[in-house]
Amino acid sequence: MNYETLVITKKDDITTVTLNRPDVHNAMNETLMNELTHCFQHLSVDDSVTAVILTGNGKSFCAGADLSWMKKMVTYSMAENKKDSRLLLDMYETIHSCPKPVIGRINGAAFGGGIGLLAVCDITITLPETLFAFSEAKLGIIPSVISTFVAPRMMPATMRRLFITGERFDAAAAQRTGLIDIIVPAERLDETVVSCIEQVRSSGPNAIKEVKHLIYHLQEMDMKEFKKYTVEKISELRVSEEGQEGIKSFLEKRKPSWKR
Repeated sequence: MNYETLVITKKDDITTVTLNRPDVHNAMNETLMNELTHCFQHLSVDDSVTAVILTGNGKSFCAGADLSWMKKMVTYSMAENKKDSRLLLDMYETIHSCPKPVIGRINGAAFGGGIGLLAVCDITITLPETLFAFSEAKLGIIPSVISTFVAPRMMPATMRRLFITGERFDAAAAQRTGLIDIIVPAERLDETVVSCIEQVRSSGPNAIKEVKHLIYHLQEMDMKEFKKYTVEKISELRVSEEGQEGIKSFLEKRKPSWKR
């Protein structure tokens, strides 16, 4: 598919989605949000895709909101702001709920809404020099929509401090907060992404989807309801075709059918 703000490439069973607005540090506008939503809706139902890499073109991963978009926001009514914010939420939710593992290849700085994009990835990899900031409070607003997806990765006290100060922090600090999983030098970034993909390929595709559902339900259900769900789910998966193949291949000391 051809997009105005994205470059989509596919190699074998891996699709790479690249934010392609390098002249504005891949800042988000309505077009980019709509295109990311559409793209991940398509990838979610594409059986030929095992995993997705999300990255940026140029020096930055994503600088947050585009200035031209922000200029329009100033004149928006309450109703228009709600519609606009819903578009942002839908984009994050579509990526977050994608049944395929999403690997964030965080190639450079991520500010504001850009941190929301990495927060909805399943695995995040970046460079030591990468900078981050929740800069919204500097503009008299807050990181409201992204907090839904940032909160599960961070301790509340740390999130409160970084949201209030809007201070910049480096990759090591981002890793301590839980936003970043792996830090590697630039020359090892792509090989580390490939290594993560190989790990993903060794897991059952349906099991990956169900893991993502499990974590989602853990956050949404009360504990009594969640415990009942876990008993039903593991029983269901044990008798499923993939579950049977996985257990039998282990007992027979052979690779499961899905492993390349």
